[in-house]
Amino acid sequence: MGIWNLAALQLEEFRPGIMSKAEIGENLIMVCMEIDPGKEDTGHEHPFDQCGIVLTGQIEMFIGNERNTLNSNESYFIPAGVRHGWRTFNEPVRLLDISGKH
Repeated sequence: MGIWNLAALQLEEFRPGIMSKAEIGENLIMVCMEIDPGKEDTGHEHPFDQCGIVLTGQIEMFIGNERNTLNSNESYFIPAGVRHGWRTFNEPVRLLDISGKH
């Protein structure tokens, strides 16, 4: 179902250190994920736009040559084909992420 209570949403293991729940539509994917402290994605790119908002915690993200630390209620937009990645600090971070279906 497409309506979530983000405060009570039950997540499942996606990969080690990342819990998530996804809603997959015809053209979009909406994912709520929680990433453990001390995790990192050193960078990747894909042929679709991606955006999201930090729900709780703090995360450092780079999008192309831009690097920023994002906190709760801050958002990001990643254009298709742009290299991007992230790292978490001393606490878990919870994100709501939306991308084109690939």
